[in-house]
Amino acid sequence: MDREKSIVRVSIVGIVVNLVLVAFKAFVGFVTGSIAVILDAVNNLSDALSSVITIIGAKLAGRAPDKEHPYGHGRIEYLSSVVIAVLVLLAGLTSFKESVEKILHPSAANYTTVSLIIIAAAVLTKYFLGRYVSRQGKKLNSQSLIASGADATFDAVLSLSTLVAAAISLLFHLSVEGYLGVIISVVILKAGMEILMESIGSIIGLRVDSDLVGRMKETICSFDHVHGAYDLTLHNYGPERIMGSVHIEVDDVLTAREIHYLTRRISAKIYQEFGIILTVGIYASNTEDDEYAAMKERLEAIAEENPDILQVHAFYADRERHMVTFDLVVSFDADSPQAVSEAVTAQMKAEFPEYVFYPVIDTDVSD
Repeated sequence: MDREKSIVRVSIVGIVVNLVLVAFKAFVGFVTGSIAVILDAVNNLSDALSSVITIIGAKLAGRAPDKEHPYGHGRIEYLSSVVIAVLVLLAGLTSFKESVEKILHPSAANYTTVSLIIIAAAVLTKYFLGRYVSRQGKKLNSQSLIASGADATFDAVLSLSTLVAAAISLLFHLSVEGYLGVIISVVILKAGMEILMESIGSIIGLRVDSDLVGRMKETICSFDHVHGAYDLTLHNYGPERIMGSVHIEVDDVLTAREIHYLTRRISAKIYQEFGIILTVGIYASNTEDDEYAAMKERLEAIAEENPDILQVHAFYADRERHMVTFDLVVSFDADSPQAVSEAVTAQMKAEFPEYVFYPVIDTDVSD
C-alpha cells in the first residue's frame, strides 16, 4: 500500500507540473506561431495523461489476490505502460504530420523576450521533474515512472532545441520550426517504441537479471550441506510479486527431517533478503564413492567439449539399479537439444556400458 501511495503521489506531481507547462507553452506557441512550441505543449499534455494512467494502473495492480487471480493483479502495471506507449506513439505521429505540413507551408514565428523566458523556465522544470520521477521510479521499482522520468528529461533537451531554433530565427531570420518539429516527432516515436517493447517484454517474460541470480545463489549456497544451486527460475507477477523455484544439491545421506528444515530456512532467508517466494527442491549427491566421482568427471569433460552444453548438474548414480541421471543445460543456439543429449548419452554408454543413462534437458533460463 505504501508503494502504491508513493506512485500516486509522484504521478500527481507530474500531472500538476505538466499541466502548468501545457498552459504556458500553448500560450507561447499560439502567440508566436511556433509549431515546435505547440508540439512541445502537446507532448506535455500526453505526459500528464500518462501520469493519470500510471495512477490508475497502480491502483488496479494493488488489488489483493482473489480466486480468479491467485497471483494478484501486479501485471496490470505493465499493461498501463503499454497504454502509455500507444499514447506516446499517437502523439508522435500527429506531430510528425503537422511538422511536415509546416515544412511544406512555412510561416514566420514571432518570438518575444517573455516567450523565450517561459521556454527556458520549462527546460529547467522538465529537467528537474525528470530526475525526480526517474529517481522515485527506480526506488519504487515502477516501470511506468521510470519511463515518464526519462521522457521528461528528454523533453528538457527538446525544449532546449526550441530555444536554439528561436535564436536562429532571431539572428539569421531562418525558419527551422518544421524541421525541428520532425526531429521532435522522431524522438517521440522512438521513445514510444522503446516503452512499448520494454512493457511487452515484461508481460512475455524476460531473462532473470544476472546480478540477482548471482546474489540469490550465493545466499543459498551459504547454508551448510548445500553443494550447489541450480535451475533457478523466477516468475514475475508484477514489480513487487516474484515467485520461483530452485534445486539444491545435498548429500544423499541427509534425512527427510534435515532436508525439510534446510529448505524451509532457505525459503525464509530468500524472502527476507529479496522479497521472493521460493520453492526449494533437491538433487541428491553421491557421497564417498570414487567410482561415481570419476564417472561424473568424465561426463563433465564430455560436456565441456560440446559448445552447445552450458552446464551439467544433478548427477546421481544408483548402484542397485545401474542407473545414472543428470541434467544438461543446453544453449538456445543449439539446433537440436535432443540430438545434443543423445550424443552425450551415447558416449557415456560406450564408456560405461553397465549403466543406463537418463539425461534431462534443461533450458537456459538463468545464469
